[in-house]
Amino acid sequence: MTSSNVIPHPENRWRHDPALPLLAIDEPPPYSVINPNGTSPYLLLCEHASNRIPKALGDLGLPETERRRHIAWDIGVNALSQHLSRMLDAPLFMTNYSRLVIDCNRPLGVPSAMPEISETTKIPGNIGLTEAEKTQRIETLFTPYAEAVARRLDLLQQQGKRPIVVGIHSFTPVYFGKQRPWHAGILYGQATGFGQMLVRELQAESGLTIGDNEPYIIHRDEDYTVPVHADARGLPGALIEVRHDLIDTLSGVGEWGDRLTRCFKAALQEQG
Repeated sequence: MTSSNVIPHPENRWRHDPALPLLAIDEPPPYSVINPNGTSPYLLLCEHASNRIPKALGDLGLPETERRRHIAWDIGVNALSQHLSRMLDAPLFMTNYSRLVIDCNRPLGVPSAMPEISETTKIPGNIGLTEAEKTQRIETLFTPYAEAVARRLDLLQQQGKRPIVVGIHSFTPVYFGKQRPWHAGILYGQATGFGQMLVRELQAESGLTIGDNEPYIIHRDEDYTVPVHADARGLPGALIEVRHDLIDTLSGVGEWGDRLTRCFKAALQEQG
């Protein structure tokens, strides 16, 4: 017998009836807040922290090997962002579900927000989504996280503070078959001074190749965190991208966590 919360058609076995809740009562909420009372000016955001898929969506038609790949999450950033939160005493907002369900660092409506294909991998559970299905994912997972971050920024600014928004990300060593040369990159939009300051701090460490708006660039049509939470408010903001094979072990997380902590603290001193 087919469960009542799955559309009863073989090709749609990863699809969910949007008339029913997307998250079960025993599943995590859409986001978590770590160290909410942290005193640092930095507000850390981790939009790709988890590869979890709501039980109602099954496995989105992907085998476990694909769900563990970078297409489903940013490998290593969950541990790295928590390390930074502790070392900097900074609040950290983390999403609890895979970016394949909905990407909280994408503007709503762009294809990459609920991708039908990621790199070269088709995502069967995302093909042909109805507007009702898309709306449910937005209202259940995207909006609560985005609004929580916005409320925190509103509060800090009302208190006369000037928070610094930093997204923690990782990238693949090889993309579409091409080896990437960077160990890490700093991505920024309007906050060129802050972004370039972080680039300089990382480049000062020997043996590292650091990207300046590489391996990606911030674009308001494809990014959400920096354009909305930082640039639109006139706040300093950037995304940190670390090559994921450098932070897929505890020792790597510790090394890069300590390195980035030094850089963030130095950037604060330079800003005065």
